[in-house]
Amino acid sequence: MNDLDLLRQYAAVGSEPAFAQLVERHLTLVYATALRQTRSPELAEEVAQTVFLTLAREAGRLKPDTLLTAWLYRVTRHAAIDRQRGESRRLRREQTAVEMATMKSDPPAWAPLEPLLDEALDELPETDRNALLLRYFENKSLREVGASLGTSEEAARKRVSRAVAELRTVFTRRGITVGSAGLVALLSAQALHAAPAGLTASISATVALSGTAALQHATTVVTTKAIAMNLMQKTLLTATLALAVGTGIYEARQAARLRESAQAWQQQRDSLAEQNSRLQKELDAATERLERLKAESTKPKSDNSELLRLRGEVARLRGEARELAQLKAAGTTPRAETDATDQVVKSWLDRVKKLKDRVGQSAGQTIPEFQFLTDQDWLEAARRPKQLESDADFRQALNSLRSAAKNQFAATVQDALNGYAQANNGQLPADFTQLKPYLAPTVGEEVLQGYEFSQPGTVLEKPKSLVDPDGNYMESVFQIGKDSISSSTTSEDALHQAIQAWQGANAGKLLTDPAQLMPYAQTPAEQAALQKIMKSHGAK
Repeated sequence: MNDLDLLRQYAAVGSEPAFAQLVERHLTLVYATALRQTRSPELAEEVAQTVFLTLAREAGRLKPDTLLTAWLYRVTRHAAIDRQRGESRRLRREQTAVEMATMKSDPPAWAPLEPLLDEALDELPETDRNALLLRYFENKSLREVGASLGTSEEAARKRVSRAVAELRTVFTRRGITVGSAGLVALLSAQALHAAPAGLTASISATVALSGTAALQHATTVVTTKAIAMNLMQKTLLTATLALAVGTGIYEARQAARLRESAQAWQQQRDSLAEQNSRLQKELDAATERLERLKAESTKPKSDNSELLRLRGEVARLRGEARELAQLKAAGTTPRAETDATDQVVKSWLDRVKKLKDRVGQSAGQTIPEFQFLTDQDWLEAARRPKQLESDADFRQALNSLRSAAKNQFAATVQDALNGYAQANNGQLPADFTQLKPYLAPTVGEEVLQGYEFSQPGTVLEKPKSLVDPDGNYMESVFQIGKDSISSSTTSEDALHQAIQAWQGANAGKLLTDPAQLMPYAQTPAEQAALQKIMKSHGAK
């Protein structure tokens, strides 16, 4: 049964064996595609599970002409990208949480910054300093900051971010390194200290009393110069003195309350210091994990890492390698078998390098679609142990690379067709001018010149003449639709002898133009076949 038959059987009666067979057929494709995107075996497994769950959910809604391989590839790519983005967001949240927890649970981190904060603020431009004061020292929202500065909320957001960056630079010049997120956390948590309860009322009362005393004092001075002090003036003076004494007593009591608050705050700091010793170990572990993740995300490719990646592939192909089969039959030790595996892998990589070097040295033997080739495509082209020993081997590997490159390009075009359809209520584009905004930036004009739209939503490759490994002349055409990718070739066996003669006289070269065969077409049948091909190419 083909894929669609199995899919219909599952959709109709929920046949688990049918779906298991579909999974067995396509799991390698789905997992490999997800692994290339995520570079994590664990994430690739999660993506594969998601893709097949999607297939089970959509089984009854796929069109009869759906190519399941292409559908799974497209869904896998989207699922892998979404999963990778989610993982990146999670890592960023964890990093921010670690920094926030560090700053909030570790009061000594504020110690080196606090004495220098006001000096650092003085070094900032006035607009940046005002933005920080409003945002973090008066705890105003971005909208309120914008209103106070006479600008919009978005402009206030940018100004605050720029001011934080400038403040961080000032601290760095003074030998104190702190991240932007950490600095924001410190400013939010430590820059503001709540005033003691009742201080507002105390200040207001003091200001009011001071104002009354000043006014009364001025009146007393003026009156003294005009007339002698009378009883009423003495009474006012006595009241003023009483108020001054009362104010002094009030301030003394307020100072006592402040000392009590300071003692309570010191006790709280001691408690936080005890918690810090417990949290420091957790912080060290989180920091070590974060550094390990950063190192893994920026780890460069090397021969050793590629050897490890290829070992899994070689294990699957081990049954096809005669050398390993003989080693197993002879009861080779595990260590010797591992060494033999490494030799096979090294030989494989050497063939890949040899193939790349020869392609690079052979002008005119590549196609623009080669830019879409992946490492896996090159490995597959050089997979056979005895390949690349002759020109015929090289031509066969070259045909494999062309096919893989066109399939990669076709998948890119198919994603663009679907993106256009989703953005335009199901309508399909009729030319590349409409499709270009949905294509990847790497798809240039040199690639698109080899293709054309045969109808809306269908991209057709312009005919190209090729020679197969058996020396037959072929016309190759790729057709790309929103839900399918297909290719077709037509062969002219009558030119076999002429092609063999041309290859004998032009060793190492690639036949790219049918007119090159004219001197070698000797029989009427060969000449008629050649004229037919040249006519299809528009040749004179």
